[in-house]
Amino acid sequence: MAQINQARLQKYPSVSDLRQRAKNRLPLIAWEYLDMGTGEDVALSRNRTSLDRVTLLPKFLKGEQTQNTETTLFGRTYNLPFGVAPVGLTGLIWPNAEQILAKTAAQYRFPYCLSTAATQTPETIGPLLNNMGWFQLYPPRDEHICDDLLQRARDNGFHTLVVTADVPAASRRERTARAGLRMPPSITPYFIWQAARYPAWAIATLRHGIPRLRTVEKYADATDIRNAARFVGERFGGTLSWEYLKRVRDIWDGPIVLKGLMHPDDAEMAISIGIEGIGVSNHGARQFDGSPGAIELLPKIAKQVNSRAQIIFDSGIRSGLDVIRALSLGADFVLAGRAFMFGVAAFGADGGVHVAEILQADLKTNMAQLGVTTIEEIKQLVPSAD
Repeated sequence: MAQINQARLQKYPSVSDLRQRAKNRLPLIAWEYLDMGTGEDVALSRNRTSLDRVTLLPKFLKGEQTQNTETTLFGRTYNLPFGVAPVGLTGLIWPNAEQILAKTAAQYRFPYCLSTAATQTPETIGPLLNNMGWFQLYPPRDEHICDDLLQRARDNGFHTLVVTADVPAASRRERTARAGLRMPPSITPYFIWQAARYPAWAIATLRHGIPRLRTVEKYADATDIRNAARFVGERFGGTLSWEYLKRVRDIWDGPIVLKGLMHPDDAEMAISIGIEGIGVSNHGARQFDGSPGAIELLPKIAKQVNSRAQIIFDSGIRSGLDVIRALSLGADFVLAGRAFMFGVAAFGADGGVHVAEILQADLKTNMAQLGVTTIEEIKQLVPSAD
């Protein structure tokens, strides 16, 4: 169990502090992969400004109160109304990031979602999660691979499936191109030069080995990341349809979240085929620079869903206040990706706990400021957007 470093929390009390420290510890290739959007990063900025525009009106004189952050989702109780969003190629950012965040999720009792494109396998991460495991599926073109991925997730304790809908094609991600990151990645003299300038990252990477797409290596018949990444590019994504999703619904025996929806019509269609979770997201602004801020999409989709499914929000979450904003606009649960990765890049094995403490403390503090004591009371707030 990772320990809480109170002195460090005093020095780095916000996710923005962790972001700056992470930037100072990562080579440019890893930093740009973590921090970038796509295009001119307009949607990335829009995610932040849209969240900042959401304001809430406190009520006072309620006497002594205690904040309870427990929430129930898909019949399971979590200690907090947020979890860790799936992030691909995590080991490029920091070695063993998946293990660090899985242990954090188990310690704090919130979900961790493992990506198909992560650098560790369901077999490695599942046993660490203590029943906090979600698995994110990038839909393979081959049905047999899809079936096997789902079976591996199920066999290793992952009970909730997250199907990513918002990657119909790879985005251009110009910042990573300028930084020299290629897919599939390759070790070039420029990469070696960058790594040498960031010894903490370089030593950790050398100790644990070059990141690999271990989950898909079984199907690519390769342990070389270049071949595995090439296989993913050729055999995963770009084919998701309602018919494909119906088939996944038929063979997965737990709740499914369809992640990346932005249009109410898509939410309605998902509900009609039995999808229990509507994931409102613009993929952290990494796919389409012309998308609205993700939080702007939430009220319309919540109105369309009308409590017929659970709504999970992600994109741009950096604080407990952001979690409250999303819950007040119709979300039932929230996921954060970059925020947790900033923490791991900043402090390695202790980074996940550091972020969990920041988000938990900020959530409780702002609940107290608003005069609410439960997650259900947050959902009854009436926010405004300036």
